Amino acid sequence: MTQRTGGRLLVDQLLVQGCDRIFTVPGESFLAVLDALHDTPEIDLVTCRQEGGAAFMACADGALTHRPGIAFVTRGPGATNAAIGVHVAMQDSQPMILFVGDIDRATRDREAFQEIDFPAMFAPIAKWAARIDDARRIPEYVARAYATAMSGRPGPVVLALPEDMLRDTVEAADRPRIERVAQGCDSDQAEHLAHLIATAERPVAIVGGAGWDAPAGQAFADWAARAGVPVAAAFRRQDAIPNDCPAYAGNLGYGPNPALVDRIRAADLLLVVGARLGEATTDGYTLITPDHPGQRLVHVHPDPDELHRTYRTDLAICAGMVEFAEALAAIDGPAHPAAAEAHADYRQWSEPQPRDGVALDLGPCVATMRQRLPADTIICNGAGNYSGWWHRYWRYAGPGTQLAPTAGAMGYGLPAAIAASLRHPQRSVVALAGDGCFLMNGQELATAVQHGANLLILVIDNGGYGTIRMHQERDYPGRVSATTLASPDFAALARAYGAVAATVERTEDFSEALSGLIAQTGVRLLHVKTDIAVITPAKMLGQ
Repeated sequence: MTQRTGGRLLVDQLLVQGCDRIFTVPGESFLAVLDALHDTPEIDLVTCRQEGGAAFMACADGALTHRPGIAFVTRGPGATNAAIGVHVAMQDSQPMILFVGDIDRATRDREAFQEIDFPAMFAPIAKWAARIDDARRIPEYVARAYATAMSGRPGPVVLALPEDMLRDTVEAADRPRIERVAQGCDSDQAEHLAHLIATAERPVAIVGGAGWDAPAGQAFADWAARAGVPVAAAFRRQDAIPNDCPAYAGNLGYGPNPALVDRIRAADLLLVVGARLGEATTDGYTLITPDHPGQRLVHVHPDPDELHRTYRTDLAICAGMVEFAEALAAIDGPAHPAAAEAHADYRQWSEPQPRDGVALDLGPCVATMRQRLPADTIICNGAGNYSGWWHRYWRYAGPGTQLAPTAGAMGYGLPAAIAASLRHPQRSVVALAGDGCFLMNGQELATAVQHGANLLILVIDNGGYGTIRMHQERDYPGRVSATTLASPDFAALARAYGAVAATVERTEDFSEALSGLIAQTGVRLLHVKTDIAVITPAKMLGQ
């Protein structure tokens, strides 16, 4: 029990919880915190250029560490900019805490400068949103924030910090470090699950969601290979298990393998582990309908509120991914024959074939990257049709190798890659972005250079908002409106920030340019110019 300012007390609680990095755009509303951080070398303070980028970095950091990524932003415009990262953390089920500097307590409810009711604003998109009015309760609020962010279905917490509260000098005791509560699978449920698997003729597993680590992913992959159960990955959860698993069958979402879609439709048992079975994974709740007639459904999820929420469920198991994967190891039975065929289908589908008449074909480019980059490369992307080439052709090595927003937020790739590079400086990190996607957060190139990030950025430039143009041509053929972009010379832009850069416009030039950038360190950018007519890995825009 010592006398401390609210700012010092808050930073001390973050230290107790193991925080070693904060992403921020500084604001006068939390100067007391910044002052405390001046004397806290244990925490790496990453200064960002826009609050949306800072929030994306915190979200990605939480995904990699399984503990809340931390961001600090100021009130008003700082908080509204950061809201995109909170939304992504919620839909991605990733632990994150956003601290928002707030107006002082005495001026509340007068619409003071940049005043917003932050608990009300963030309530629909966060697991918990609150304001700390008493500095003596900071340890309580921070401990609860960590527990809430990590428990059940992980997600974001937002805490507003009145400026004058952070300057108060108070006496308070630190709270101990919070750990995620283990959630196991009981013996009766395991016995019921074993019976369902043994009596199924065409079982398929779907994996995804948060909480997958390397041991859990490998344990599940080993069981699936032994049991002969094909495993599909939910949308942008392709790294839940290693893709070289003999039972891995590919990914669901946009542009899935038709053979995998047929396999899902024909399944008589669906073992869904961690995934929510959201709109993207289920093709608008049509591939797997909420009632799924003729199919039994086992749903394993760490949050009881998610079980039975949308889908009729034959067996609901509230368990963490690690604990459930361990329980599966004890389930034996006759091996199903379908896994080998499903994996062969996936391997064929994920091998790019050259396309005639295309100056720069992204399929062979991804194949080249597979040859040149380490298997555990962390691939980070935002939203856009360009990502479909990597979803289809890249082979993810297991948990922690894919950072991609299931919320479909543009501008996520570069900030996520910066967070990944700082978290794993010895690993290969690649940021993918379209020309529209990149300029949502391209200013964070300055952050990457300033903080010594080591990453490769590919900007896929087709001169338009490709995904929207595709939908536009489908619904209103030939009536192009608002989807054409005039972009800068991205290589020149990157050099202006202090990065190394190159440009390619032909498939045959990609390999040499990639090799040249791989041979260097620091921030490197490859400007890849493509034709918007080549809109997906499978179709031309006119189709």
